[in-house]
Amino acid sequence: MIGVIIVAYQSADVIGACVRSLLASEGADLRIIVVDNGCTDATAKVVAAAADGADFADLPAERAEHLALADIAKVTLLRSPVNLGYAGACNIGLKALMPHAAVNLFWILNPDCVVMPDTAAAYVRCGAQAGAFGLMGGRTLYHDPPHHVQSDGGRLRRLTGIAVNVNAGALPDAVTMPDAATLDFISGANMVASRAFIEQVGLMAEDYFLYYEELDWAARRGALPFRLCPDAIVHHHGGTTIGTGTLVRAPSPFANYFNYRNRMRFMRRFAPAFVPCSWLWSLAAIGKMLLKGGGWPAAAAALRGLHELPPPPEVRARLAPAAAALAFGR
Repeated sequence: MIGVIIVAYQSADVIGACVRSLLASEGADLRIIVVDNGCTDATAKVVAAAADGADFADLPAERAEHLALADIAKVTLLRSPVNLGYAGACNIGLKALMPHAAVNLFWILNPDCVVMPDTAAAYVRCGAQAGAFGLMGGRTLYHDPPHHVQSDGGRLRRLTGIAVNVNAGALPDAVTMPDAATLDFISGANMVASRAFIEQVGLMAEDYFLYYEELDWAARRGALPFRLCPDAIVHHHGGTTIGTGTLVRAPSPFANYFNYRNRMRFMRRFAPAFVPCSWLWSLAAIGKMLLKGGGWPAAAAALRGLHELPPPPEVRARLAPAAAALAFGR
C-alpha cells in the first residue's frame, strides 16, 4: 500500500486536479492524506468535492498519531489550524501512516502536481525490486512550459550548496535518466520514501520551514541508496503558492528569503568547511539580481535570508502571525 502525503496551503486552485488524478490511479492501493496547512481559502471544500463519492474523512491534525488504519480513508483531510511549514505538515502525514505496517511506501507530492494513471503502479514495481532503498523518484515534468523536464533527481554543488535538478529544462526524449548512485537528493515535489528509510532516519527537520528539507532528509540516509523509476511520470506546475522560480518565472522575494537562509543552514549542518564558499557565491548571485530591472525586492529578501536577519515586511506579511513565529522567530 502507498501512503500519499500532500501538503496544501492556499491550494484551492490546484488541489482538486491532483486528488482526482491520484484517484484515477490503476494497479496500486493508495491512501491519500491531504494536510490542510492552515489554509484560509476553499482548499478543504475542493478536496472533499474531488473525493466525489470515494471514501472520505475530514479530521483534525492532532489526531494523526492516533488513527487506526480503518480511520484513514481513501482520501483523508487532516486540518492543521497553523501553517507548520513544509516539513511540519509532511510529518503530520508521516505520523498518521507510519504505525501501519500495511503502508510500505510514503509518496510525498506537491498539491500542484498531476500524476499519470500508471505512475503509482510504476512506483510499486520499482519499490518491490530486490534490496533496500532510501528515497525513490520518478520523472517530474513542468506543466508550463509543457513536457519539459523539471527534475530527474538532484545533485548538490559541494562548494556552494546549490541544488541542481538533473536534466532541468530538457525535452524528455532528448535525455536519459541519470544513474541513481550519482544523485544527492530527490525533488520534494515528487518523492517516495521507504519504510526502512523513515525508521532509520526519522522525520523531516522542521527548522527550515520551506526549502532544503528534502536535501537534509537525503543527507541523513546513510548507506541506503536512491532508486529511480523512469515510468513514474508526474506533471508539476511549480511555485503556484510560494513563487518558486521556473523556466519562465524568476523566484519571488518570499522564495528567495527562505532559499538563501536555508542553504546556509544546510551548509553549516552538513558541510561547515564550505560555508565561506557558499556565502561568497550567494553574495555574487544577489549582486546579479540587483543588476536586473526590478530586482531590488528579490535581492533584499535574499540578502536578509543569507544573514539570518528578519525578513522584509512584505515577506513576513505572507504568513499569519503564528506561522510567522515558527518560520522567523518572534
